[in-house]
Amino acid sequence: MASSEKRKGNAAERAVVDYLRRQGFTQARRTQAGTRHDVGDIDGVPGFAIEVKNHARLDLAGWVTQLVAEMDAKGVENGVVIAKKRGTTDPGEWYAITPLRLWAKMLDQ
Repeated sequence: MASSEKRKGNAAERAVVDYLRRQGFTQARRTQAGTRHDVGDIDGVPGFAIEVKNHARLDLAGWVTQLVAEMDAKGVENGVVIAKKRGTTDPGEWYAITPLRLWAKMLDQ
């Protein structure tokens, strides 16, 4: 990954962590890169795997495939991909992407 892409990704992850903490998820934190099992970009939100994306091109299928693998590695049933919305730095306006089957389970909890 190019260093500019890595910087963009790191900045997006930090923005999501800051946003989640302001929303009351005070334990939210970035996961350490290079761990044996990829469990997502953000940890500290109980029961969830969270993947953060800051890309010009959408790859929904690839991102969700990665998310499901991270959910399995983490042993959780809920997960979400947070994708940065072009033109805004406010993570509250970014996109939360999850398969309908997962979203329906979240509604039932």
